[in-house]
Amino acid sequence: MPSELPFRQREKVDDRMGFIRPLVWYEIGIKCSDRGGKMRLEKISLILTVMFFFSVPGFSYGAVIAKIGVVDFQKILSTSDAGKSAQSEINKQGKKMEAGLKEKGDEIEEIKKKLERESLVMSKESRSEREREIRIKINDFKALKNRFANDFKLLEKKLVNRIQKDIFRIVEEIGKKEGYLLVIEKREGGVLYFPNTIDITDKLIHQYNAEHALKSEAEKKKE
Repeated sequence: MPSELPFRQREKVDDRMGFIRPLVWYEIGIKCSDRGGKMRLEKISLILTVMFFFSVPGFSYGAVIAKIGVVDFQKILSTSDAGKSAQSEINKQGKKMEAGLKEKGDEIEEIKKKLERESLVMSKESRSEREREIRIKINDFKALKNRFANDFKLLEKKLVNRIQKDIFRIVEEIGKKEGYLLVIEKREGGVLYFPNTIDITDKLIHQYNAEHALKSEAEKKKE
């Protein structure tokens, strides 16, 4: 299961409205699975801004319209253009790393087989030297595997952080523009039921795809 980091909370006073608005940030973990040889993200790391309004003397809580939105971030990851692009890059690099490890592994196996075939006619010194060579290659293989694993995690973190930043910004823009009191994540928010009318996932994906298309077009012009 992905590790869940503790939330951080800070308070902000809105002088115009006369009430306190705590901002609660939730950091949701990520994990990567390997199914059928394909490395892919299971969850996207995201930060939600959850806005709660508390009354102060002279201010009625009932006066605030409780407009609530729900977002499915797993759907954003799997269906948005940016999410698909990130997963494609992760899978591409994962396969490249697997191919590199396979090549080194095959090389070691070939040396082992050659040693078995020639061991009867080899001197003790030659056999010891060949065995030492195999041990060195095995250690190199393990080091390469660890380096690839670290590189993969760094790539995953880089791409996820990029999407996380974009999604957080868009959620905040939609929340402020359309007057949402609360925006929660479908899975991590502990939601048991909600009507589809408050699901703003598709709206968020539509805006995110439009921005991604403009960004991709601008990058192509630079090339």
